[in-house]
Amino acid sequence: MGSGQGDGALVGRRREQALLERSLDQARTGACGSATVLRGEAGIGKTALLEWTATRATRAGFTVLRAVGGESESGIAFGALHRVLLPLRENTRALPAHQRLALERALGLRDGLPPKGFMVGAAALALLAEQARRGPVLIVVDDLQWVDPSSAAVFVFLHQRIVGLPVVMVCASRSGGSALEGWPAHPVDVEALSGEDARTLLRRRHPGLAAGAVRRVLAEAAGNPLALAELPRRTADEQRGGVVPLPDRQPLGSRLEEVFARRVRSLPRSAARLLLLAALDDSAAVGGDAVRPGEQGEQGEQGEQGGAERVLDAIEASGLARWSPAGRLVFRHPLVRSAVIAAAPDAERRSAHRALAERLREDDPRRLLHEASAAEGPDERLAARLQEAGTRIALRGGDTEGAMLLDRAAALGTGPGVRARRLTWAAVMSARGGRLAYAAELLREIRRGPVPEDIAPLFAYAVVYVDQSHHVDFASSFELLPGALEALTTPGAEAFGDLVEQMAFKLLLASAYTGDPRGWDALERHRGHLSPAVRLCHRAWADPSRTAHGAETELRSLVARVAARRETAAAWLLLWAASAVDAADEELRRLFDDEHTYATQGSVAKARCHEAFLRGRWDAAEECLREADTAEELGYHCNALLFRHYYAHFLAGRGDERGLRAVRARIGPVATSARMRFVTDHLDRLDALAALAHGRHEEAYLLLRRIMPPGLLPRGLAWFHLPFFDFVVASLRCGRRAEALAHVAAGRAARMDSVSAHHAFLLAAATAVTADGPESDAAYAAACSVPGADQWVFDMARLRLLHGAGLRRRGRRAEAVETLRAAVRAFRELRADPWVEQCRAELRAADRPAHGTAVPAGELTAQELRVARLVSTGLTNKEVGAALQLSPRTIGAHLYRIFPKLGVTSRAALAGALPRS
Repeated sequence: MGSGQGDGALVGRRREQALLERSLDQARTGACGSATVLRGEAGIGKTALLEWTATRATRAGFTVLRAVGGESESGIAFGALHRVLLPLRENTRALPAHQRLALERALGLRDGLPPKGFMVGAAALALLAEQARRGPVLIVVDDLQWVDPSSAAVFVFLHQRIVGLPVVMVCASRSGGSALEGWPAHPVDVEALSGEDARTLLRRRHPGLAAGAVRRVLAEAAGNPLALAELPRRTADEQRGGVVPLPDRQPLGSRLEEVFARRVRSLPRSAARLLLLAALDDSAAVGGDAVRPGEQGEQGEQGEQGGAERVLDAIEASGLARWSPAGRLVFRHPLVRSAVIAAAPDAERRSAHRALAERLREDDPRRLLHEASAAEGPDERLAARLQEAGTRIALRGGDTEGAMLLDRAAALGTGPGVRARRLTWAAVMSARGGRLAYAAELLREIRRGPVPEDIAPLFAYAVVYVDQSHHVDFASSFELLPGALEALTTPGAEAFGDLVEQMAFKLLLASAYTGDPRGWDALERHRGHLSPAVRLCHRAWADPSRTAHGAETELRSLVARVAARRETAAAWLLLWAASAVDAADEELRRLFDDEHTYATQGSVAKARCHEAFLRGRWDAAEECLREADTAEELGYHCNALLFRHYYAHFLAGRGDERGLRAVRARIGPVATSARMRFVTDHLDRLDALAALAHGRHEEAYLLLRRIMPPGLLPRGLAWFHLPFFDFVVASLRCGRRAEALAHVAAGRAARMDSVSAHHAFLLAAATAVTADGPESDAAYAAACSVPGADQWVFDMARLRLLHGAGLRRRGRRAEAVETLRAAVRAFRELRADPWVEQCRAELRAADRPAHGTAVPAGELTAQELRVARLVSTGLTNKEVGAALQLSPRTIGAHLYRIFPKLGVTSRAALAGALPRS
């Protein structure tokens, strides 16, 4: 890959260079920012591309910020972010005080804990924006797979938001693993070099290689640039000359590591020691005293400066590493680092960790990590220090890194009770940090022994968190949380921070998703210990037709209060309450602008997807699938299921029954197994909505009746308002006017319109479509006058379709056409083609000359006429099908064609529209 220093000598990377060059040009001209992730196997040339990009950017006047992930620092919270932002430290003075405080404390630049909430991502974005005012910025992150999780979460946050700034982010990661979990864009795969490019590079690096050796190296390297550069060096001179065959083939990664390991073993012992120190912690093994007398292991080999220089010369001559101007050893490739560590005996590794620990300050978290790696047996004193450091890191926002330290503390502890407590805290931290699979492993380890009584509530919370989010299992929620809440609310019980609120939230989620009354009962018993936000959530979800009156008004008041106080935990609860009343708008989502963790951003994304459907932003449909894939990669399997469930809403609205069946096949079995009525009932409602789109009103009616009987707003159906309008429409179209009227009456009796704006509009729309004659005009006008009515784009379009059809039947052609055309425009923008066709059928009927109440019999086929006459007598599709020996679906298809021909939109209108026999 040329020199790898961005000198333009790259071989065979024209596609990647063009893409990166374009990103730099767009940022330099102020057009937009971008983020790119290069992905490929070890040695494929990702680092060379990063270096090429950095050099081009420097020449173009960019500020270049860098970080390289390292295995030795993957447990240091915000370590990589610290390296990226450190050159911009002076810019923090321009940040708002709360952001500056959060950033400096999270990065360890100032003592103390950050303000409530993890606003590090927003602060980092503001810092970059401040620098971008002076000129374009390039962020380069190599070895993303080893970046600490806290930094990685912030990089994802920035990745999604720099598009409006002259900022380019280019990262590189190994193929496979979890390095790219949560990244919103597809990576750019850096492929192997073509045969011609591989031969060019090999000849450039090894011009004297014999033809036979060239063929063998090309075959073994398989286009990997590092292999092309390094494999020939492992052979003896006679092998390079083609006299002796090359060794048998091995996996490429193993061969390369062995190449580097052989070179390490051939070095003087003191040089190998220095390489090991740098491999374990390059930032600690630097400076003028990097090679100290007494550390070299060879008596008198380097007792003076000349000896140190010889050691460094030997390392550089080996090609394994070089001494940088900053005073650090820079490895030839990450595989060299891993080869150095793997080649060292356990005793030498422990000795190196001890030496590195001695060089670091007492309060440096890396010192503890080295001490733990050097330990040869249980050490309770060290374990206690690890626990203290882990707790401190978690409070700064580094939950995952804190969990790792607690896990190590548990391994070094001396008592099973203490070990269980530490592992439990580690599981909680890991779950909150988004590492659910790791949390699940910790919980399995804890279950091997007894759980101390004093930690049982926290253990219950960790189990439920993992079961709900990772396993899509809600059984433990009802088995563990009621008792845990009882224990935590007993006078004198340990508080565990805001654990009562978090447990209440988890219990509320489980109850809302499953409808299990045990959760609602437990929450009701503990109302006195719960905050206003939890109580509002309870009201909004438990039985909204009876308990949620005024919920949206109260929500707005609480949102203003939480925004002023920056109460993150309360904001989560309010987001969930808002989802119940369809009020999770932009104002509420702004409460989470500072939050960079996936747990928060995933919840916000769910609310955003649902609101996009309700408010007619149907171009967001594909976002649901992208979010589902991200959630799946992160182990948030419940989120993945819910994102696909929200995607099904868009499919149903567009009448895409094939797509709807595919989604049901994928998520239905899991939801059924988990008893998630929230999903399974929704899928029935969506099937009904799709049936309505295609004019199969009887089918829709039967599906909806399974969810809510006529005239009854059932308990346990928190989202009763969503199928409410559908049921009224389906009942009318099936000739069941009495049932439709009973349903509207039930909505009025329940004061449905006092719950939220959407509830009010749906009740008004249902009232309008059930009204007769002149009353329907006033009712329609009243529905359109409900505050915010136009924001419910799909529902409003359906109301206009129904009202336009009614106007046409009453002979008010001009008004009907105007109303129907407004509906067509809305449905077209939504790409809801079946609904567009329904509008067109009504418009065609409006253009047809009037023939009294009848049409010529020739407009219907003989079969259609038979079907229409039977349906007009009040028979159901099933009964008509039995009489004609046809399936109910076939009868529905006939009606779909009959209605437009006769210019009617309901079964009840058939009798008056049919020609007399």
